[in-house]
Amino acid sequence: MKTEVYKQLSELLPLAEILYDEPMSKHTTFRVGGAADVFVRIASEEQLKVLIPELVKSEIPYYVIGKGSNLLVGDKGFRGVVIQLDEAFEKIKVNNNIVTACAGASMAKIAKTALQNSLTGFEFAAGIPGCVGGGVIMNAGAYGGEMKDVVSKVRVLCKDGNIKEYTNEAMSFGYRFSALKNKPEYIVLEVEIILEPGNEEEILAKMQDLAKRRKDKQPLEYPSAGSTFKRPEGYFAGKLIGDAGLSGYSVGDAEVSEKHNGFVINRGNATAADVRTLIETIQCKVYEQFGVNLEREVIYLGEF
Repeated sequence: MKTEVYKQLSELLPLAEILYDEPMSKHTTFRVGGAADVFVRIASEEQLKVLIPELVKSEIPYYVIGKGSNLLVGDKGFRGVVIQLDEAFEKIKVNNNIVTACAGASMAKIAKTALQNSLTGFEFAAGIPGCVGGGVIMNAGAYGGEMKDVVSKVRVLCKDGNIKEYTNEAMSFGYRFSALKNKPEYIVLEVEIILEPGNEEEILAKMQDLAKRRKDKQPLEYPSAGSTFKRPEGYFAGKLIGDAGLSGYSVGDAEVSEKHNGFVINRGNATAADVRTLIETIQCKVYEQFGVNLEREVIYLGEF
């Protein structure tokens, strides 16, 4: 059944780019990961409305990605269909102080658009890697700001092909959490963001300050998934990891960044197994020494 559906995809989606046995190392910021059975670069909502119900009916696993910025794909790959949102999902519209961004728009691009329209409130997200679709699902945040502070509505595609809207309240935002977390059957299509009128020079100055702080403190020169762990209540993950004597600790080419102990980096030739082993070692060591459970932000996908 699965093989037959794979063969039919080009007929089902004549305008989509379809790749078979595609290495996921090309599509994640960790730059690791085995091949997905099928990789579809989707170009419109209409294509999604056709594809998703077909995959559900055929009981074929699927996973939607944007920039692959918070994802660790196993070395043995993903037995199913990975769907990437194409350029058609990167559109951003501005109407007064309301910014409407398609799910594939990068956080950086939205922040730049807000700057160009003298809108303040999104500066915190300018350096967050990835797209707004993933950002809203995990309630991404930095430097005192979170998506929950600015999101008004979220438009999603359900697995039956119907469209549903979530208000800010219905999203049930929490720390690195939303009502859509752990629900891959719902695909974010569009996010409405409400900002405030501001001064362009002041907005730019704040963005430049945050960018400098990131560059000074984070290992941006290496592939990673950003902060590897959530901040445990009452602690800082990076400090706990450093206090556990793990700064610079490595498994293969996966390493705890000495620049920021909260980041696991790929020094060049790490495997997904290296990264996962290192993450689990960190969790064990920190719990053994401090009794604190470090919960990872990184999502595992596929076979390890």
